[in-house]
Amino acid sequence: MSEPALHIRDLTKAYREPEGGTFLALDIPTLDVAHGEALALRGESGSGKTTLLNIIAGILPADGGVIEVAGERMTGRSETARDRVRAQHIGYLFQTFNLLPGLTALENVQLGMSFRPRKGEAPRKAAREALDRVGLSDRRMHKPAQLSVGQQQRVAIARALAGHPTLVLADEPTSNLDAARAIQCMDLLMEFALESQAALLVVTHDETQVARFERVETLRTPEGSPA
Repeated sequence: MSEPALHIRDLTKAYREPEGGTFLALDIPTLDVAHGEALALRGESGSGKTTLLNIIAGILPADGGVIEVAGERMTGRSETARDRVRAQHIGYLFQTFNLLPGLTALENVQLGMSFRPRKGEAPRKAAREALDRVGLSDRRMHKPAQLSVGQQQRVAIARALAGHPTLVLADEPTSNLDAARAIQCMDLLMEFALESQAALLVVTHDETQVARFERVETLRTPEGSPA
């Protein structure tokens, strides 16, 4: 049996309170996501959904436990080492898009996957193809301010998917979109996961989108955490 794309065991994250002491923000005994599997993760406000994605991506360090992406350990490593694993294996679709305003759509996508080009292809070519895939072949040289919210979202999707990552993380990917564009967005993410055998982990409160997933997990607020 092959290793999962994402493997989590006994993951914890705590934060210090202003008046002293700490509270537990995350406590996840186990979570695995297989290659080609799509998982929707839901939970009430404060349950740590975005924190979890940021820890999986290596943006935040965990306090305890194990995270492995494509068999490479994320936890207990330096920030530089976590950045390397993220660059090689993870595509991240942020809720706020995180596009660089001074770069064109093509440059934003290219920068996002410079360390993960498809085998035998230059990053620029892969970035162009990713933008073609999301229907923005005529907007490659536009900067974010020249694009609609929906177009910015598609640039962010292209950046997350270009270069065929092992794991795609998406934080509330449909929250800024109308119903029709929300369906298009999720179609792209789910089709990509299936075609590329990438694992897809989507944090969402949109029950219409949740209903499309065969696997749904609920993230519970750890006992004793502030509401």
